[in-house]
Amino acid sequence: MKLALATDAWTPQVNGVVRSLTTTVDLLARRGIPVKTITPQDFLTVPMPGYASIRLAVAPRFGVRRTLQACRPDIVHISTEGPIGWAARGWCLANDVPYTSAFHTRFPEYASVRTGISAERFWPIMRLFHAHSRAVMVSTRSLSEELAGRGIPHTSRWSRGIDQTLFRPDGARHPAMQDLPGPVLLYVGRVAPEKNLSAFLRADVPGTKVIVGDGPALDQIRADYPQALCLGALRGEELASAYRSADCFVFPSLTDTFGLVVIEALACGVPVAAFPVTGPIDILGPEGLGPDSELERPVGAVSPDLEAAITRALTVDRNAAADYGARYSWDHATDQFYETIRRAAGLPTARPDLLAA
Repeated sequence: MKLALATDAWTPQVNGVVRSLTTTVDLLARRGIPVKTITPQDFLTVPMPGYASIRLAVAPRFGVRRTLQACRPDIVHISTEGPIGWAARGWCLANDVPYTSAFHTRFPEYASVRTGISAERFWPIMRLFHAHSRAVMVSTRSLSEELAGRGIPHTSRWSRGIDQTLFRPDGARHPAMQDLPGPVLLYVGRVAPEKNLSAFLRADVPGTKVIVGDGPALDQIRADYPQALCLGALRGEELASAYRSADCFVFPSLTDTFGLVVIEALACGVPVAAFPVTGPIDILGPEGLGPDSELERPVGAVSPDLEAAITRALTVDRNAAADYGARYSWDHATDQFYETIRRAAGLPTARPDLLAA
């Protein structure tokens, strides 16, 4: 089976979507399943308005079609609803080639934050994009249920994992965080309006707030909240050391579809505080005991009152958080991805149980 992947999100971007895609492609290659990738690196690009670090392909239609025509894939996975994604979708429909897609990002909500236009105006575009997809891959149960209510019912589960050799509770602490007044409250991720960082930074809780990440709102955050320590973007062992230096990981986003940083923090032994929304609720569960209340000990806390969630999360046993975070495996997530691809291509699947969304 020949598989092609078309995506508008790729390196050198640093985010959960890119990490999910590059890790999956790498793991498939190790299994002897090559993937032809079509990414912004293949085209002339321009900065995305408001996001200079994200570059969009300029008029990729003909280049995408030439590449797909040359490799003649049996199936295409279209990861994003950007210019490359739309061009790949058009080629698949014109050539009767099946494709799967994924719902990584809440573009309607993100666009609403940036334009002031109701998110409801953007949802018809999402329905159109995914309408002919053989399966829309989603990371959580609650997202599957939400999309069904939005007229996108044909979903399949594709969870996420962590690098278990990197994100672990034992190891060095970040030197810039060692002597901070505690408790140390950490956020890791893109520093942008849609991440709802003000809810974290305005929270009336004791301790020191630390932000790891880069993005278009970083300068404004530094100016508005000088008491917060902003370390910029960190990677690898340095990022893991920052996680381990925190007493609580705070995830204030209301619009993420999963939150890869949540399971990375947990795997480093850091309890998580968040709002009860898609992503955190699917990882932590309403009581912090997992999505099905299957855990014996809480690993974090969710609440409409973020201050209350932080207060409860600070009482969590770090060992419980680490044990739970270590359960998330990229191998398992890749199994889910490939089983969905095989089913969509009309091939028999070995593990149909992996596909339930």
